Amino acid sequence: MNKNKILAACVLTGALLTAPSAQAEGYFSTFGSKVSQGLGNMAFGFVEIPKNIINISDEQNIFVGMTWGLLRGAAHGVGRTLVGATEFISAPIPTGEFAAPAYVWDRFSEDSRYFGLHYPGYWTTYGPLDDGE
Repeated sequence: MNKNKILAACVLTGALLTAPSAQAEGYFSTFGSKVSQGLGNMAFGFVEIPKNIINISDEQNIFVGMTWGLLRGAAHGVGRTLVGATEFISAPIPTGEFAAPAYVWDRFSEDSRYFGLHYPGYWTTYGPLDDGE
């Protein structure tokens, strides 16, 4: 009987010790991902300008790409930089994805979306929307 109590205590202790480490591992993985996404988006948000010029030029023509793509890219660049700062500051808080794609160079031909929003219309009609697939 004493042997069974010791075995049960060992199993219970092992279960209690491994459960928080699995949660902590997930938390630190999410924390590291948010920090890297925040830094990457703050540093390279300006890449939205050539991204939008290229994508809109491919869909329309070079004139539309150099005008509308430039304006749209500048707006997305500011947005991505601000979202990057928000991701970096809020990294300790577990939240959902702030920007999709996570980095400006991921799925380059896809429109950038923020906080899971995708507004229909001309503002976001360029590039496929594969939601990370």
